[in-house]
Amino acid sequence: MATRQYTKVARARSEERTRADLLDAAERAYFSGSWEKTTLADVAAEAGTTKQTLIRHFGSKDGLVQAGAERSFERISEQRMAAPADDIRGAIDNLLDHYYEVGEQALVLSAATGEDAMSDFAKAGREFHHEWVDHAFGAWLSKLGSAETKLVRGTLIALCDVQTWAILSRDLGYPRAQVRATLIAAIERLLPEETT
Repeated sequence: MATRQYTKVARARSEERTRADLLDAAERAYFSGSWEKTTLADVAAEAGTTKQTLIRHFGSKDGLVQAGAERSFERISEQRMAAPADDIRGAIDNLLDHYYEVGEQALVLSAATGEDAMSDFAKAGREFHHEWVDHAFGAWLSKLGSAETKLVRGTLIALCDVQTWAILSRDLGYPRAQVRATLIAAIERLLPEETT
């Protein structure tokens, strides 16, 4: 009986590893820019398994994309929502940890348009970014009038966007410390003094 249980657990772990390997391989293909030309057989081979195994796990290329997007969103959400509320420096450190880890991928994803799973994921990512701004800076925003809140919130969304990070770090060549200082200075000037 114990042997059968051990075999069942080992098989489940193997299935989880295979699933993760397939998602990792799909992610690499997508962010390398070759996703349109990549076949299910290519992804399966990259993951060290078969196309039939991939189909058993995800059903189709769209199913694979959807599962990968969900996995990424869970990871991103967990990391980003760990940002402290009411702490500008802590929020910016959280944001930059995220961008320096996956900012290049976020830039690729932000360019997704159309009516496919990746475009839906890009839209969900933008909406999540807005929620993160509300989480990180809500104490300040709650002290403003409605018209001013809309303006300040929109500015915070833009300042904390991956495109702003790319301009500062990539286009202007700022090191991380300077990106951090720039964002903090801009946000501190933007938010009401009595709460900073």
